[in-house]
Amino acid sequence: MSVVFPLVVAVDGPAGSGKSSVSKEVARRLGFGFLDTGAAYRALAWHVEASGVDTDDAASVVSCLPSFAYRIGTDPAGYAVHVGEVDVTTAIRDPEISAVVSRVARVPEVRTHLIELFRSIIAEEPTAGIVVEGRDITTVVAPDAPVRILLTASEDVRIARRSAELVGDSAQAAGEQLHRRDEADSKVVDFMTAADGVTTVDSTELDFDQTVDAVIGVIRATQPEAVR
Repeated sequence: MSVVFPLVVAVDGPAGSGKSSVSKEVARRLGFGFLDTGAAYRALAWHVEASGVDTDDAASVVSCLPSFAYRIGTDPAGYAVHVGEVDVTTAIRDPEISAVVSRVARVPEVRTHLIELFRSIIAEEPTAGIVVEGRDITTVVAPDAPVRILLTASEDVRIARRSAELVGDSAQAAGEQLHRRDEADSKVVDFMTAADGVTTVDSTELDFDQTVDAVIGVIRATQPEAVR
């Protein structure tokens, strides 16, 4: 069977599952590109806020799409996120953006616009493959990807991981934020249940390197001619 490049590895998962860090390391080890789709929703939320638009007003959010000049690199070793000429790589991780990103992401026109953007980035990837991670990658963005994975973990483990990521936050605060994010996003897409043909990798009992190895194992088992 011939291999079509770039080989797309689609990774879904809930907050705190480790999908971003694991996907990035998998891409680095395999020499693939890496696409963080969540960064686009965050960048749009930043753009909407910077434009003085109410993130609760769907029509106003949609009105910001034509001026949303988004760029992101796919090098897992280091990439920047830009809106126009502004580097927003750090700004989009601000807690204020985290608090409103779900409001932007739930707008259907936003999702349609960004899904097409993601597909164009995937198609233009210059390396042999690309690991694409997010909430609806295996079912909506790349449902025909040769490798589709749901990366998950128990809620307690996910809260502990998220707490470790948020400097100065208590486990309770991290848990509350995780619950809010999951609840808001679950109204738009089911990212907790593996669709048909999607392989589940449960990292509850795995450390970081073991999780990376498990994901690479799925890729090798699915596409042995593409990954040695």
